[in-house]
Amino acid sequence: MKFADIPGHSDIKRDLAQMVDSGRLPHALLLEGPEGCGKFALARALAQYIQCDNRHDGDSCGICQACRQHQAHQFIDTLYSFPVAKKNSRPTISDDFRQEFNTFMDQNPFMDFDRWPAMLDNTNAQPKFYVEEGNELIRRLSYTAHSARYKSVLMWLPERMNEDTANKMLKIVEEPYPDTLFIMTSDNPREILPTIYSRVQRIKVHRYSDAEVAAYISNVTSLDPAAAMRVAVLAQGSINRALALSAIHDDTDKYLEWFKSLMRNAYKRDVRALKAWSVEVAAEKREGILRFLAYCSRMIRENFINNLHDPRLNVMTDRENEFSIRFSPFINEKNATDLFQTINDAATDIAANANAKIVLFDITITVILLLIKK
Repeated sequence: MKFADIPGHSDIKRDLAQMVDSGRLPHALLLEGPEGCGKFALARALAQYIQCDNRHDGDSCGICQACRQHQAHQFIDTLYSFPVAKKNSRPTISDDFRQEFNTFMDQNPFMDFDRWPAMLDNTNAQPKFYVEEGNELIRRLSYTAHSARYKSVLMWLPERMNEDTANKMLKIVEEPYPDTLFIMTSDNPREILPTIYSRVQRIKVHRYSDAEVAAYISNVTSLDPAAAMRVAVLAQGSINRALALSAIHDDTDKYLEWFKSLMRNAYKRDVRALKAWSVEVAAEKREGILRFLAYCSRMIRENFINNLHDPRLNVMTDRENEFSIRFSPFINEKNATDLFQTINDAATDIAANANAKIVLFDITITVILLLIKK
């Protein structure tokens, strides 16, 4: 990956390139910032820039052997370290899931963590670093670099280490082997153990502007500029969230009809219609159901805000706005939080392979009770 492949962050790209060119690259660097802002993409581009044979104009060439190997995730002196799920009862390390991680990087260059457990084929366990990961890194970093001056470790989400693992990592971060570089990226730097956090040089990566997100979405999806900007405003600077919302946008009309049917039948307490509704929605694939639930969360938010009577705060289509004119008074401070929680809990259950019909019908009963709180 080249710096040019990443939208925005021109100042950070320039600073990283200057660190390398001036020989002032720290042995441990942390790129920290909100999810979806391109931190790991920057880390990958930096690793490629370090090893590129023909750097120019503040970027790697993209065509030399080192660049091609990086782009194929095959550069032998660049190691990847990331949280994983336990594999049976034996010690588990990143290399056990290296092929899955390569695919994940290709499909999700902005590293949407919510998609990672599914790649591990384990949606019930929270991925983390195990102590064995520290032992494996110590072993591999003790070897001399094969084809480059530096051995680089790209570490994704070090906040997912427990104390025992962090103590193992601390040893090699505090007293690194010669010509070893750690490039870490974190969504939640406050959760990194202080012993690690205090020993890295930190660079803050800020969230994208709405204009940057909209431009990116316009380039990689079929959305027109106006629709891309609506998505960007809702995404709040996260490319990952914008891509998820773009997928929803293609099915907006269908999701709106489902949302209207849910709310109208819940208001009428038509249990038979709600049961039929849950069967219809459950027929969708799991990803489709999750996108619909994300759409429900957005519509609850938009209708709650609509009560403030300030159009500048709302981002809805004309058809959504037409429905919300009459519906928004039913979403208020008495039930909005509980409605959000109900939808989020359902999404968690669906992601964990719970029975969709049961989960969706449970939503309908809860919505009946919550709409009473007008």
